Amino acid sequence: MDQPSLYDDDIVTWAEQQASTLRALARRPDLLNILDWENVAEEIESVGRSQVQAVESLLAQTLAHLLKRLSAPDAAALDLWYQEAGTFQITAMNRYERFLRQRLDWDKIWSSAQSLAKLSLRRYGDTLIPNLPAQCPLGPDELLVLPCDWDAALRRIAGSTALKSALES
Repeated sequence: MDQPSLYDDDIVTWAEQQASTLRALARRPDLLNILDWENVAEEIESVGRSQVQAVESLLAQTLAHLLKRLSAPDAAALDLWYQEAGTFQITAMNRYERFLRQRLDWDKIWSSAQSLAKLSLRRYGDTLIPNLPAQCPLGPDELLVLPCDWDAALRRIAGSTALKSALES
């Protein structure tokens, strides 16, 4: 193979192209149809989707732990949440590739983070901070960097909620 492959540079686009090519081949009447073309194409596409989903899940966990820290600042698990946020964030960074930047669904990540935080906080008898914004106040420039400025991230989230006035006083 003389031309470079997208496989190493952008596995999601590579998987989409390979699946599309397989589906086109499946429509050719001159090829034997003993291969399950559609399911093979679907499996290849799932390789790309799983890369995106893994990073989104790790970022949702990171944000959920930050939300828990803001929502329950006196909780006994505060240090654990900080450590786990860091673990999820570093793991997300290790899985992240620059081609994923445009594919990450930040609304989905933010919504998932809120749901995860609510579930966990309920166990401790706490609730999620009110008036969270519809869109995530943090993005790849804040969360996919080392070192991550956790204090700035917490201030940014708090500044987008009802806690803003409490922080300024």
